[in-house]
Amino acid sequence: MAEAKRAIFLTNDDGVEAPGLHALIRALHNRGHPVLVLAPEAEQSASGMRLSLHRDLSFKVRDDIVASLSLAEGGPPLRVFSIAGSPCDCVIVALEGGMRAWAPNIKPTLCISGVNFGPNLSVDVMHSGTVSAAREAGLYGMPAIAASLGTYQHTDFDASMDALLATIDAALSYLPEQPENLLRPEGTARRPWDDEELSLDERCRAAFANGDLLLNVNFPEKWNGEIRTVALGARWYRNATNSKDIENIGVAFEVGAATIVDEELPDTDCVAVTDGAVAITPLSAWPINHPLGLNEVIITAALNSDGGGLPRWLSSD
Repeated sequence: MAEAKRAIFLTNDDGVEAPGLHALIRALHNRGHPVLVLAPEAEQSASGMRLSLHRDLSFKVRDDIVASLSLAEGGPPLRVFSIAGSPCDCVIVALEGGMRAWAPNIKPTLCISGVNFGPNLSVDVMHSGTVSAAREAGLYGMPAIAASLGTYQHTDFDASMDALLATIDAALSYLPEQPENLLRPEGTARRPWDDEELSLDERCRAAFANGDLLLNVNFPEKWNGEIRTVALGARWYRNATNSKDIENIGVAFEVGAATIVDEELPDTDCVAVTDGAVAITPLSAWPINHPLGLNEVIITAALNSDGGGLPRWLSSD
C-alpha cells in the first residue's frame, strides 16, 4: 500500500473561484494529498492583513467546485468552503476550530496561500492578501508558504507548478504530521530556533516548523527551469494615483501604478523573476523587534541555497 500523503490547507486572496487555486487543488489532490480549502467568497487582492471585525461572515460549502475539477474518484479527501471575508479571516476561522468542525478527517501539516495571479515581489509583501494569509497561518503556529504567478500576461499556472511542488515536498519531508505549535499554547516561550546548539540549517527548519519563518514563492512569466533562494528586492510604483471628475460626486481617485520600476539588485526576487527563475524568499512572520522576530543570523542563514536553488535548510539532511 502506498504511503499516505500529508494533508494540506489551502487559501488565497483571489477568491474561491480563482483558477490558480483550482490548479493547485488539482495538482495536490492528483498526487494523493488530502486537501482542505477555505478561501474568500470574492476577490480580496491587496487586502493585506485586514480582518472583518464584528461582522457576520456568510459560509458556503462548495461541493460544486469539487465536482467541477474532474478529479479522479476514490482519491483522498477534498473539502472546499468559502466565507465572505478576507484571506486572514479565512485562516483564523479555519485554525480556530473551523477545520475540526467541517472536515475532522483532514488534519493539515502545512498551509499554502495561492496560487495568486500576479506578482508578490519586494514591497508587494506588505499589501498582499496572499502573503498575509500565509503570515496569519504562521502567527497561529502553522508552517506556511505563499505562492504567486509573477505575471499578468497569461494564466498558465501549471507551467511552474513543479517548482512549487518540489518546495512543498521538501518541507513535508521533515515537518511533523501535525503542527506542534498550532495556536501557540506556550506563547513566546517556544523559540526552538534560538537554540545555538543546533546547526543554522536546523534552526531555520525549526523556525519554519514553528510558524516564525514563512516562504514567499514567485513564478516568472516563462520559467527557465532555475530556482533561486533570494532576498526581497526594491520595487517602486510610480504615478500610483489617477484622479477624474465624476458628475454629482466630484473628484474621485483611483490607486494603481502606471509604471513599476525594479532596481537591479543582485540576489533579489525582482531580478530572479525577470531573469526567468522561480524566486523563493524566506520572510520573518513577525516584526524583528517582536519577541518572536527572527534575528539577522537566522534570516541570513535562511537565504543559503542548495545546488538546485532551494533553501539549503529545506533540502539538507
